[in-house]
This record gives sequence, C-alpha cells and structure tokens, in this order.
Amino acid sequence: MFLVGLSGGIASGKSTVVAVLRELGCAVIDADVIARQVVQPHSKAHQQILQHFGTEILLENGEINREALGSIIFSQPEKRRLLNSITHPEILKEMLKQVLKYFVLGYRYVILDIPLLFETRGLTRFMKYTVLVYCSDRPTQLARLMKRSGLGAAEAEARISSQLPLEEKRRWASHVINNSGDWESTRRQVLQLHTRLEDSLDFLWARLAVGTAVAGLGGLVFLLIRHFIS
Repeated sequence: MFLVGLSGGIASGKSTVVAVLRELGCAVIDADVIARQVVQPHSKAHQQILQHFGTEILLENGEINREALGSIIFSQPEKRRLLNSITHPEILKEMLKQVLKYFVLGYRYVILDIPLLFETRGLTRFMKYTVLVYCSDRPTQLARLMKRSGLGAAEAEARISSQLPLEEKRRWASHVINNSGDWESTRRQVLQLHTRLEDSLDFLWARLAVGTAVAGLGGLVFLLIRHFIS
C-alpha cells in the first residue's frame, strides 16, 4: 500500500474532487471529519480545549462552536499552535487506525484528505504522491468562500491570504488539479489522476513479499495441524 496526500486552498472545490474519487471506489480518509470526531464532548481533546479556551466556545449541546474557536485562533497564532498541539496527535492516531483498516481490506493505496498538508509539511514525507486542488480564478474562490461560510468580502480575502501561496504549494505537489472550470473539466482531471494511481506499480514488490509470507505461513500452519491430527 502507498499513501496519497490530497489538499487544496480554501474554497478550492476539493470536496468535488473527493466526491469523484469516492465514486470511483477509492479509499479516502477525511482529516476534517476526524478533526470533528476527536473533539466530541467527553473526549480527551474536548476536555483539554475547554481547559485552555473556556466554556464560551461551547454550543448549547456541549459541542465546540467551530466558528467561535476559529475566530480566536485565526487572529492569535499562539492559540492556533496550542489547539494544534491538542488535536493533531488525536487526529493522527485515528488516521493511522483507518489506514491500517484499508490495508487489511487489501486496498493498493489510500488517499488522505488533509486541508493543511502543505502548510504543515511534516506529513508529506509519508506520501508517495501529493495532489493539489486549486482555483486559479481568485474572484471565483472568493465568491465560493463567502457563499459557503457567510463571510464578508474583507474577511474572506483575509482567510485566503493567510494560507500558503498557491505557487509554493504547487512546488510541493506531484499532481495538480485545476478546479477553476466547469464540473466536467474537473472530473476529467480526476479520472486521469485515478488512472495514474491505478497503474502505479510502486511498492508492488512489498505487497508480493507480504502475500508470499502470509501464504507460506498459512501452508506451514496447515502442515502442522495435519501432523498433530494424524
């Protein structure tokens, strides 16, 4: 098995790409979904966040108000680092569990959907390939973000500008998908990526070695059982 890192700028349309990949039968692990799961009430991360950020960031049902917390960490880098130190270990543990699950199920590769893959960079060394989804049309990206998050133009612009520059992300990416056009254009690019991943022979030798070892062990166990039975 090998790992494929997938990321994109804010409001780049990455969810569209993920939907097509899942439609094609790919195993996709969504770090953002896991990030929500690990901070559910009564979890270790939830308790630590309340300890450092207070109960003002809670919704009525006890869950964390992501918008309120996001506003705090966006303007205070030290708070963002603190939050990351709490949540990232828990997120990584859950991602590893899911990767192992797909390995046992026999998947050739797993796609890790990580919003800040290129910003953190620490995880890129574990990826055989890295995929960047981007929107080269800034007005389109801005409009998407304002519609999705209900932000004003100035705040949306600030959110986009706070991320790593697109050109720097492109240097780190082994594959690029331009999601500035229509849906059919994006789908064609995803299909091309899928074909390349399916045709990849990377780590095939390791898979064959593991398969041979498992088959050999199974044969040995069978012979031992026959010996003791007889």
